[in-house]
Amino acid sequence: MSDRPPELISDLGFARVDHDREARNGVPEVVFGEGKRAEQISAIVARLLARHQRALVTRVDEARAEAVLRDHPDGHYDPVSRLLHWGRAPQTLPGSAAVVCAGTSDLPVAEEAAQTLEWLGVHAPRLSDVGVAGIDRLLAHRQALTRADVLIVVAGMEGALPSVVTGLVNSPVIAVPTSVGYGASLQGVTALLGMLSACATGMSVVNIDNGFGAAWQAAGILRLAARGVQDTPLHFASPQDTSGS
Repeated sequence: MSDRPPELISDLGFARVDHDREARNGVPEVVFGEGKRAEQISAIVARLLARHQRALVTRVDEARAEAVLRDHPDGHYDPVSRLLHWGRAPQTLPGSAAVVCAGTSDLPVAEEAAQTLEWLGVHAPRLSDVGVAGIDRLLAHRQALTRADVLIVVAGMEGALPSVVTGLVNSPVIAVPTSVGYGASLQGVTALLGMLSACATGMSVVNIDNGFGAAWQAAGILRLAARGVQDTPLHFASPQDTSGS
């Protein structure tokens, strides 16, 4: 048996799979599927499964998903979220990240967030179609909203829902603008600018339609909470400073 350590990078020519990412971040590299051919996705997934026993591919259409699943039939594809995945996190993180969705048209982005959270080992309850046009639909669930440890709030049009939710809760809110809306919504730019301009404190914003990014951030918050705060304060010192002061 060889004592040679496993390679940190799998060079496939068209892609360099970063196997060290799990050691650094706690999660294997996630594959952005849009723009990749099915055979390229399949080759990357093969390396990830061989080394990490799990894989997640985002933004995959049904035709390419079916082709990849012929090579790796143990996976699961969801046409709403367009996620293709194998395996799950080895441990479940404590707490929950609720995914709140303004309208049915926002569900693809909301489900991308929710199912990414579940793949990362996070409990992700959903609350759908509670946009501000019928605010009573949201307020009927106010008690449940306050029990969530993190909230991901997905909205298009003018992007008002995250501000309202942030004003109701004492937990971090991650706002996700979507490209849903009529002409002046500018394919999500209006919602993005509205969320960035919100006066509600405790809200952060990710890019347009980026449910995956919101889920990653929410999981990171819960992972940090589970780890606990460092007992000693952190100080940055020059490498030449050996005084310990």
